[in-house]
Amino acid sequence: MNVDMEKIQQAVRMILEAVGDNPDREGLLDTPKRVAKMYAEVLEGMHINEEVYFETVFSEEHEEMVMVKDIPFYSMCEHHLVPFFGKAHVAYIPRGGRVVGLSKLARAVDVVAKRPQLQERITSTVADSMMRKLDPHGVVVVIEAEHMCMTMRGIKKPGSKTITSAVRGIFEKDAAARAEVFSLIRV
Repeated sequence: MNVDMEKIQQAVRMILEAVGDNPDREGLLDTPKRVAKMYAEVLEGMHINEEVYFETVFSEEHEEMVMVKDIPFYSMCEHHLVPFFGKAHVAYIPRGGRVVGLSKLARAVDVVAKRPQLQERITSTVADSMMRKLDPHGVVVVIEAEHMCMTMRGIKKPGSKTITSAVRGIFEKDAAARAEVFSLIRV
């Protein structure tokens, strides 16, 4: 991991000073170090390509929908560096017996989210990576999230959710398939 912990600590110390606090007071003494560790952890996806999770496939003659719903994730808004969090729902229809382990869908969401991000980008990156690596009939990724940049600052609307979707392959053209996946997400 290429995280410059010292540079983060210096930056946090400068922020504390800039907002008028004393970084040498007891409660803040280790804050720069803790914040550096936190950023290294929550942004670890910067150094991992999500497509590695789709390299191992299994042969199973199943060409019906596979869905993992309610995958929790946490990310950092790239505009304000405050968290947003929610659930992702990932569905695909395998082609040619190429299925992937269910945990790999969750791992891909997790690693893509662990970068300074936009919700829209997480949604499309996961869908596009699955299309490239698995060559399925189609993919749907839906993400619902609460953004702290809307909750604790700015408009201050706690509880509001943002929903994004990426629809690829057969789901783009087949209204019945698209309706089925969205109805299963709502269940």
